[in-house]
Amino acid sequence: MSHQQRVPAGSDPSRRLFVRTAVGAMAAMPLAALLGQQAGAAEPLLTGSGDQTYRVEHDWLKPPAGLAWGDTHGLAQDSAGRIYVSHTVHASSEKKDAILVFDRDGKFIASWGDRFAGGGHGLDVRKEGAEEFLYHCDVNRRRLAKTKLDGTLVWEVGAPVAAKLGQTNCYANENDWNPTNVAFAPAGDGDVFVGDGYGKSFVHRFNKDGEWKSTLAGPGADKGQVSCPHGLWLDERGSVAKEPVLAVADRANRRIQHFSLDGKHLGFVTAGMRQPCHFKTRGDLLLVPDLSSVVTILDKSNAVVTHLGDGDPTNLRDAPREKFIPGKFVHPHTAIWLDDGSILVAEWVPIGRITRLVRTKR
Repeated sequence: MSHQQRVPAGSDPSRRLFVRTAVGAMAAMPLAALLGQQAGAAEPLLTGSGDQTYRVEHDWLKPPAGLAWGDTHGLAQDSAGRIYVSHTVHASSEKKDAILVFDRDGKFIASWGDRFAGGGHGLDVRKEGAEEFLYHCDVNRRRLAKTKLDGTLVWEVGAPVAAKLGQTNCYANENDWNPTNVAFAPAGDGDVFVGDGYGKSFVHRFNKDGEWKSTLAGPGADKGQVSCPHGLWLDERGSVAKEPVLAVADRANRRIQHFSLDGKHLGFVTAGMRQPCHFKTRGDLLLVPDLSSVVTILDKSNAVVTHLGDGDPTNLRDAPREKFIPGKFVHPHTAIWLDDGSILVAEWVPIGRITRLVRTKR
């Protein structure tokens, strides 16, 4: 088909040139772009508000052939930009690897960790000296584990049983505890804080070799007490004190609770909290994935900046993927800021889902 257009005799030569140029340009456009112009291109899916507005990209990370997501529980990113996902592994999965590794662009690299199948939960990365390590919470075998980035096991420990410690206020046996997430003491300390979210609701402190050191908090609803301390993080924003404090996702009490690093109660955050699961910080902002279908960002004063993907209330946990509502979360379980400033969200759904939120320019 010729791109030359018939123009009536005597018409303006400049108009003839315009028509030829415009039609030629249309012919050179990709078909999808041409159809988009003609039918109206789809608007990007957005969430948030103001300068915390994000483009929603559901299923940004997908498992390779032979692996199927179970509940997607944990996320971490190392200094090289590699992204680690901890999940429980779906019953249909051919391989039982509970840890999947992707590059910063979302390309699958490797998988390992069949020891965590069925229990892959909390996951965080820390640099110790010249090397980085992953800390895992396995809620199936009730273990806290430390591995190298390739999955090589460094150590693994169970409950700090009372009989071993000469105490009576924690655990009578190994099955009394079930660790869900960790937080790291300030650089140079090496200690690890552990939330016993699915056990008897204690918060403990271990050293980097997996040896128990102390208990910071126990079960209850009063100041200094916790119920399902599901997630925790070292908060160095100066939001409640000049020195670093421990933020605990006191999930069953529907609040964030702050402690000094020796266990003194410092305060609560309740505004905007439903069932907070875990935290990450970036500058003055605190990222709070909340099991009640939302991810919330708090400012330095712990006031709500915005809610992301609010899908509450929902009954979609056991629904097929096509029933999920675009732009709405089902059950955010953890979330991290990636090194490019985007947010990655993992959800507690039995078919798994990893969503990337890309900040838009406003």
